[in-house]
Amino acid sequence: MNDRAVALLEQYEIEVLRTRKGRGAILCDTQRGCLIFKEYTGREEQLRLQERVLKHLEEQGTVPAERLLATKEGALSVTDRDGVRYILKTWWEGRECNIRDREECMEAMRLLARLHGDLEFTPVFPETEETSAPVIERYLPSRDYEKRNRELKRARRFLKQRSQKTWFEIRLSAVIDPFLEEARQLCEEWKEIELAASDSGEEVPLCFCHGDYQYHNILRQDRGFFLVNFEKCQADGPVRDLYLLLRKLLEKSEWDAEWGRVLLAAYESVRPLKPYERQDLVYRLSYPEKLWKIVNFYYNSGKAWIPEKNQEKLDRLLEQEAARKKFLKLLQR
Repeated sequence: MNDRAVALLEQYEIEVLRTRKGRGAILCDTQRGCLIFKEYTGREEQLRLQERVLKHLEEQGTVPAERLLATKEGALSVTDRDGVRYILKTWWEGRECNIRDREECMEAMRLLARLHGDLEFTPVFPETEETSAPVIERYLPSRDYEKRNRELKRARRFLKQRSQKTWFEIRLSAVIDPFLEEARQLCEEWKEIELAASDSGEEVPLCFCHGDYQYHNILRQDRGFFLVNFEKCQADGPVRDLYLLLRKLLEKSEWDAEWGRVLLAAYESVRPLKPYERQDLVYRLSYPEKLWKIVNFYYNSGKAWIPEKNQEKLDRLLEQEAARKKFLKLLQR
């Protein structure tokens, strides 16, 4: 980030004492504490939603989280002469949540449950002549997974047509069909559940989620945890966050079923899952997302040289598959 970008800080009601480089951003020591100034590539509507969610969390006072700061004119972002946009947020100096520390992982689960307890609300947006309230659409998992299934099918067709295959491609060709069939069946069941829910006419509370709740975005300091990077927050159920963190932690532990039970119990000690949320969690964990990621990276990369890392990830996935199925059975009891 260059000096021109730093000059944009003059548009904020702050006194910058010192700046230093962070991860793709500028950390600013100010009279209001440490702030972070970083590029923003999302939509304005998403930024306004993020600001409203974070403001609501601050009002609740339960979960320490970042806040977006507005300019002197009330704008949530600033733009340099090259058209690059930036946002300014509060920041805590700290380290990421230690995924090898089981106590910290359980604490992160309990914090997530408190976060979800605060994010069941209907946001009110101030409207002006220039802006209207963002349109909030509920997330439908089947839409994402239908798209992913189409991508898996394209990759399978490509593999079948490829005459000379590497060892990775031979291995992937041999295992992709059962995963794709599992993905197709799950997507069909998901659509039926979504259709039944819409036909029931029952009013489902509007609930938001962090959208990217993983250890990189859970910072630890002496005062406790601090949540950052809400850029992906959206109107999806709490299971989106729970699924993401649970899957990542279980992958690191070879899908240890007992550890998964302990993590889920930590979450439910604060916020018990509703029956439909538990079903949602089973479906998300059942979808072969890890395989889709491996296939998507392979299909959209150059084929002249396939990184050895691809083979390692596929081997690890296949080694963990029996343990993953075991945990899913435990979850459905």
